[in-house]
Parts: sequence; C-alpha cells; structure tokens
Amino acid sequence: MLQDPSEVPVRTAIMQSMQPITIGFIGGGTMAGAILGGLRAAGVAASSLHVVEPFEAQRQRLREQFGVEAIAEPDASLDAVDVVVWAVKPQQFAQAAESLRERSPRAAEMLQLSIMAGVRCAAIAARSGARRVVRTMPNTPALIGRGVTGLYASPACGAAERELAERVLGATGQLTWVDEEAQLDAVTAVSGSGPAYVFYVLEAMVAAGVRLGLPEATAKRLALGTIAGAAALAESSPLSAGKLREQVTSKGGTTAAALEVLNARDVAGAFDQALQAAARRAGELADALEREVS
Repeated sequence: MLQDPSEVPVRTAIMQSMQPITIGFIGGGTMAGAILGGLRAAGVAASSLHVVEPFEAQRQRLREQFGVEAIAEPDASLDAVDVVVWAVKPQQFAQAAESLRERSPRAAEMLQLSIMAGVRCAAIAARSGARRVVRTMPNTPALIGRGVTGLYASPACGAAERELAERVLGATGQLTWVDEEAQLDAVTAVSGSGPAYVFYVLEAMVAAGVRLGLPEATAKRLALGTIAGAAALAESSPLSAGKLREQVTSKGGTTAAALEVLNARDVAGAFDQALQAAARRAGELADALEREVS
C-alpha cells in the first residue's frame, strides 16, 4: 500500500474521524519525535501519547515541543495504550522490554510496533511476550513528513493491526507493506540507507560544479533543484526511469557524453553491488542482535 505525502491532509481528516487511540513510545529520540510531530499535526491529543525516555533533557524537549508527558521509566499509565512503539537503540531493547513487562501487566496484549533497525519480530515477541508485532524500516526524510517506510506484520496480525500501524506512521510519509520479513533487508538497502546515496550524488555533483567554475552556492542550488525536480517528474510520469533518461539523452549530445563516462565506469553495477552489500549487512546485524536479545 503506497501513500503519497501530498495526501497528509486527507489522512489527517481520516484520523480525526476514527476512534481515538493511545500510543506508548519506548524511547523519545529523533525518529520518535518525527512520529510524535506527525501525530500531533494530525490532531492526536497530547494526552493520548505516552513517552518513556531515560534522559531528562530529552524528556523536557518532548514536553515543550509536543506537549506530551514524558517519564523516565515505564509505569501503570502504559496499561491504557493501544500500541507500543519501540524506538530505543537495538542494544537497549532487551532491558527496556523487561522493564515494560515488569511494570505493565498488559504489555503482552498490546500491538508492538518497532522502528528499531535489525531487531526481528521473533526477538520482539520473545522479549515483549506479545504475538502481534509490526516491524518497520523508516528513513530520515520522515523528519519532514517525506519519508518512506517499509512495514512487515507478523502472522498474528490482521487488518486491524495493519490499520493501527498505518495510523501511527501515516503522517511521516509513504508506507509500503512487504509480505516477508526478510524483504525488510532489501527495504533497508533501497530506502533505509537510500538518503545517503542521494546525498552522495548531490555532494559529487556540487563538487564537480565547483571544479567547472561555479560558486559553491550556485552549484548546490542547481544540483539540489535538479535532483528534486527529476524525482518529482519520475513520480508523476507513467514512463520508467529508463525511458525518462532516454528522453533527455540526444545522440552525440552533452548528456550522452556524460552517460558514456558513467557506463564506462559501470556506475549501475556499482550501485547494484552497493545495495547488495547494504542488504547483506542488514541481515548480518539482525543475526547478531537476535543472538543478543533472544
């Protein structure tokens, strides 16, 4: 299910018309803050959002920015939530899950929604005691509501759990479900790590523009606008990326000269190898974390 960021106002209206939900965040870092901001902008009451965050400075920032009450450790207030959002560092999950289970008898009954990298559903279920787990892989543009998040629902989840996960994450950008948990490694390679590839290309284009004699600010404006515009065109066009590339490439022209160099360096092959390496590393990290938290 793919959602367009331009539909945020529509999703906001839908969320406001639905039965209110209460959400407990375990961890209040940057990505949790992005989700909290999206929920508040969509009209979710601050009183429906509970955050457990061990660092006082961070708790104070969350109170000031979103109006939510943030506590240092789980307490009985979490018994009222419909979904738990795991937003701690993966290495902190086992201890955090134990603390939640000790202080919240209902923890195992709640939907567990994870934005942790690398912690598989089986490990989340084993530590939380819950059967209903949705594991996700967001990326950093979620901070401005332009993210893309891959989601996988464990077999115990049904349509209600998927809808609940979408309500929590909907305001962060696009959502797309995968059918197998192993596919989240590919999601990590394509979109989770993907912003870094775009920044890498942006950095290279700006540096090349400067070497060609442009002021850095001008080169950055041209490169950034080109990347954003090309992405918007690709999103709105029915044509494939290959066809769009062909439309820009005149035989014997400037674009053809540039692409000859990229093809000679096998840039497409390098990207394939890079994403294969990212997916492989995602699996390796998940294996290692599974041994730690299971």
